[in-house]
Amino acid sequence: MSAYWISTYVEITDEEKVAAYAALAGPALIGAGGTFLARGIPEQVYEAGRPTRSVIIEFASVEAARAAHDSPAYQEALAALGDGAVRDLRIVPGV
Repeated sequence: MSAYWISTYVEITDEEKVAAYAALAGPALIGAGGTFLARGIPEQVYEAGRPTRSVIIEFASVEAARAAHDSPAYQEALAALGDGAVRDLRIVPGV
Protein backbone atom coordinates (compact mmCIF):
# COMPACT_ATOMS: atom_id res chain seq x y z
CA MET A 1 0.00 0.00 0.00
CA SER A 2 1.31 3.45 -0.90
CA ALA A 3 2.35 5.90 1.77
CA TYR A 4 2.61 9.67 1.70
CA TRP A 5 5.31 11.82 3.28
CA ILE A 6 3.64 15.11 4.16
CA SER A 7 5.81 17.96 5.33
CA THR A 8 4.82 21.52 6.19
CA TYR A 9 7.24 24.27 7.05
CA VAL A 10 5.94 25.90 10.19
CA GLU A 11 8.74 28.48 10.11
CA ILE A 12 11.75 29.11 7.89
CA THR A 13 14.57 30.78 9.79
CA ASP A 14 17.40 30.48 7.24
CA GLU A 15 16.66 30.35 3.50
CA GLU A 16 20.24 29.35 2.67
CA LYS A 17 20.04 26.27 4.91
CA VAL A 18 16.68 25.34 3.38
CA ALA A 19 18.22 25.63 -0.10
CA ALA A 20 21.18 23.44 0.94
CA TYR A 21 18.73 20.90 2.39
CA ALA A 22 16.60 20.89 -0.78
CA ALA A 23 19.63 20.31 -3.00
CA LEU A 24 20.45 17.16 -1.03
CA ALA A 25 16.98 15.98 0.01
CA GLY A 26 15.38 15.89 -3.43
CA PRO A 27 17.89 13.46 -4.96
CA ALA A 28 18.02 11.40 -1.73
CA LEU A 29 14.27 10.94 -1.59
CA ILE A 30 13.88 10.26 -5.32
CA GLY A 31 16.76 7.77 -5.07
CA ALA A 32 14.90 6.04 -2.24
CA GLY A 33 11.85 5.56 -4.45
CA GLY A 34 9.90 8.72 -3.64
CA THR A 35 7.81 10.59 -6.18
CA PHE A 36 7.16 14.28 -5.51
CA LEU A 37 3.45 14.96 -5.98
CA ALA A 38 3.24 18.53 -4.70
CA ARG A 39 5.54 21.16 -3.23
CA GLY A 40 5.28 24.87 -2.71
CA ILE A 41 3.11 27.51 -1.09
CA PRO A 42 -0.63 26.68 -1.07
CA GLU A 43 -2.79 28.49 -3.60
CA GLN A 44 -5.69 28.42 -1.11
CA VAL A 45 -6.08 27.50 2.56
CA TYR A 46 -9.27 26.78 4.51
CA GLU A 47 -10.29 26.28 8.12
CA ALA A 48 -7.14 26.34 10.29
CA GLY A 49 -4.85 26.13 7.23
CA ARG A 50 -1.74 28.25 7.06
CA PRO A 51 -0.08 29.47 3.88
CA THR A 52 3.18 27.63 4.59
CA ARG A 53 5.41 25.66 2.24
CA SER A 54 4.14 22.10 1.93
CA VAL A 55 5.57 18.95 0.33
CA ILE A 56 3.85 15.65 -0.52
CA ILE A 57 5.93 12.65 -1.62
CA GLU A 58 4.54 9.24 -2.52
CA PHE A 59 6.37 6.05 -1.55
CA ALA A 60 5.52 2.42 -2.24
CA SER A 61 4.91 1.74 1.47
CA VAL A 62 5.24 3.15 4.97
CA GLU A 63 8.39 1.07 5.35
CA ALA A 64 9.91 2.61 2.20
CA ALA A 65 9.13 6.12 3.46
CA ARG A 66 10.70 5.34 6.85
CA ALA A 67 13.77 3.87 5.16
CA ALA A 68 14.10 7.00 3.02
CA HIS A 69 13.99 9.19 6.12
CA ASP A 70 16.55 7.08 7.95
CA SER A 71 18.91 6.71 4.96
CA PRO A 72 22.41 8.19 5.18
CA ALA A 73 21.70 10.43 2.17
CA TYR A 74 18.62 11.99 3.77
CA GLN A 75 20.34 12.31 7.14
CA GLU A 76 23.02 14.34 5.35
CA ALA A 77 20.27 16.63 4.03
CA LEU A 78 18.83 17.02 7.54
CA ALA A 79 22.27 17.96 8.84
CA ALA A 80 22.49 20.67 6.17
CA LEU A 81 19.07 21.98 7.21
CA GLY A 82 20.02 22.12 10.88
CA ASP A 83 18.04 24.91 12.54
CA GLY A 84 17.08 26.50 9.22
CA ALA A 85 13.42 25.54 9.55
CA VAL A 86 10.77 24.21 11.91
CA ARG A 87 8.78 21.52 10.10
CA ASP A 88 5.92 19.15 10.70
CA LEU A 89 6.69 15.86 8.94
CA ARG A 90 4.40 12.84 8.93
CA ILE A 91 4.13 9.60 7.01
CA VAL A 92 0.54 8.61 6.25
CA PRO A 93 -0.54 5.28 4.75
CA GLY A 94 -2.65 5.41 1.60
CA VAL A 95 -6.19 4.07 1.46
